Amino acid sequence: MYRRQAGCRILLVAPGATQYARPGGRSKRERDVAIDLANTIFVICVAVGGVLLLLTLLLDDLLGGLFDAFNIDFDLGGVTLMPLLLGFVTMFGVGGLFGTEIFQLEPGPASVVGLAFGMVGVAVVWLMFRFLRRSEAPPVFSLEEMVGQRGRVSVTIDQGRAGSVLLSYGGGIHNMTATADVDIPVGSLVTVTDVAGSTLVVAPAGQPAGEGGRLDV
Repeated sequence: MYRRQAGCRILLVAPGATQYARPGGRSKRERDVAIDLANTIFVICVAVGGVLLLLTLLLDDLLGGLFDAFNIDFDLGGVTLMPLLLGFVTMFGVGGLFGTEIFQLEPGPASVVGLAFGMVGVAVVWLMFRFLRRSEAPPVFSLEEMVGQRGRVSVTIDQGRAGSVLLSYGGGIHNMTATADVDIPVGSLVTVTDVAGSTLVVAPAGQPAGEGGRLDV
C-alpha cells in the first residue's frame, strides 16, 4: 500500500511479503508460470520435430508417402513438404528457448524469435536436402521399365489417390508413388500396369498387366 506524507510517497510492505504486482503488470509468479508453459511447448517442438526430421532424413520416401496418402503434393525445388515443416517446428522450439532463457523475453516476444529461427530452419533443411538430392546417383532405369513388375503396397492406395509401392528392380529396392482404380491395402501384392507422369499405375496381382518381367518383393 501507499501512504502520502509531506508531499512524498512512501511504500509500505506487509511483513513476510516477497512479491507484489505492479499496477497493470504481471506478478512474478504469473510470469514464471507463463514462461514455464511456453518452455514446455518449445521443448516439445524441439524433441518431436528433431526426431521426426531425423527419421525423414533416413526414410525420406517412406515418410513422404504419408502426404501422398492424403493427396498432398508439394515440392520446392525437389524438396517435399515434410522435411521443411519439421525443420521449421524444430528451429521454432530452439528459437523460443533462446528467447526465454537467453534473452529473458516474455512468451510472446520469444515466439517471434522462434518464428525467425523457424524460417532459418526451413532454409537450412532445404539446402541440406538439395545437396543430398544432387549427390544421389542418377536412376539407371526409366519408370516405363517398371511396367509389368510386381511389388508390395507400403502405404495404402485409395481409389484414385496416391500411395506407395515397394518394388525390387535393378538390384535394389525402390519405394515408388503409385495409384490405382481400386482400394488396395498395405501389404497387398500388385502389378504395375502403366505410368502416369512420375506415378506408377498398379492393379492387384493377378489382373492383366503390360508385358515385361516380374520380380517379387
